[in-house]
Amino acid sequence: MLSGSGATPANMRRIAAALQAMGNHHRLQVLVELAQGERSVGELRRAVGLRPSALSQHLAKLRVGGLVRTRRDATRIYYSLCSSEVITVLRGFGCLTHKVD
Repeated sequence: MLSGSGATPANMRRIAAALQAMGNHHRLQVLVELAQGERSVGELRRAVGLRPSALSQHLAKLRVGGLVRTRRDATRIYYSLCSSEVITVLRGFGCLTHKVD
């Protein structure tokens, strides 16, 4: 079993939920796109190539997993990563090959 201050049961559940949310190639594509910065739903749809309903379902799983957050501006909804930890994980998986701020 893992030891250390970060290996609490609550933290392990949080990490498991985040990894489960990442467990789809479309959701990973969304996260890689968001690693470049905030994107509108339309921008994400064009970048990932999903139907609006499918993208909505994937974004909901990423929200529930605590990986992305939303911001509303009038009628547009924008998504961004919740923390730089997501970028660290994407780099570790080899999903990001360039520097991201």
